[in-house]
Amino acid sequence: MAARRPTIKDIARQAGVSESAVSFALNDRPGVSPGTRDRIHRVAEQLGWRPSSAARALSGERTGAVGLVLARPARTLGVESFFLQLVSGVQEALGERHVALLFQVVEDVAAECELYRRWWAERRVDGVLVVDPRMSDPRPGLLAELGLPAVVVGGTESGERVSAVWADDTAAMASIIDHLHGLGHRRIVHVAGLSGLIHTERRIACLRAEAAARRLDPAEVRSVGTDYSDAEGAEVTRRLLEEDTPPTAIIYDNDVMAVAGLATALECSVAVPGELSVVAWDDSALCRVTHPRLTALVRDTAAFGRLTAQELLALLDGCPARSVQSDLPRLEPRDSTGPAPA
Repeated sequence: MAARRPTIKDIARQAGVSESAVSFALNDRPGVSPGTRDRIHRVAEQLGWRPSSAARALSGERTGAVGLVLARPARTLGVESFFLQLVSGVQEALGERHVALLFQVVEDVAAECELYRRWWAERRVDGVLVVDPRMSDPRPGLLAELGLPAVVVGGTESGERVSAVWADDTAAMASIIDHLHGLGHRRIVHVAGLSGLIHTERRIACLRAEAAARRLDPAEVRSVGTDYSDAEGAEVTRRLLEEDTPPTAIIYDNDVMAVAGLATALECSVAVPGELSVVAWDDSALCRVTHPRLTALVRDTAAFGRLTAQELLALLDGCPARSVQSDLPRLEPRDSTGPAPA
């Protein structure tokens, strides 16, 4: 049989006081003497009593949990190290405050919005972390309307009434183009993630702007969308390498697509970096153990996760909403990039 959770009645019986006295003591309310309060707390600790999050929510107190919803294909979760590192940083910050993380995967943004409404109505969470911000995103406005504290991971469009933590995707993309252009590359393809995401659109816009500034052919410097998976990364790479004039450099929006692209190039007998240079947007162990090792953007993703969680906790403590920029990712040149072929 499952162990029975200790109750206020159990504490009252063992401490020799009334249940109301226990309630006053455990909720830090006046009405009991300091000695009685201390005795009640000692008994509660001995019995292993913990407050019920459901009861606290019904009384208007915090639930001790925050939510994170992902509207993305579930099959892509297990292979993307960025998201796992982000969550590890979030959990580290929340754990220091004994706050739980409620995580759920849904089909699309409409389902995500409906889940926020249900969480708010049921008082399931104190606030939420919003990932994969989109252009014309309905979620920040909804959360502000509900009064549910929120931090958008990756930034928002101007005028939103929620906090945001973001990195400069434009400057990061520019650093990659500077590196490749300096090596003589003029045919550069960006294998992007999901279309409509703010960070995807920023990267695409920067690629176009950098190409225009260098007077490169827009037909040879372009972006191709994917779902972030290794399967699509490999398939897009194969199609690109079969073109009459294939690219001499490919930028992948995550590490797993870059590794898949590298493997595909080698299967097609395309030398890396002799005939093709490869860059991964986010660094990981995968990038460092492949042969050749992948040039990648390096940042402390766990620290980024900690920062987002800390911003949400600050909102819960009564601080105003704000936008916070994290450190700029640093490009780490490795063996997968070299001079463009003649």
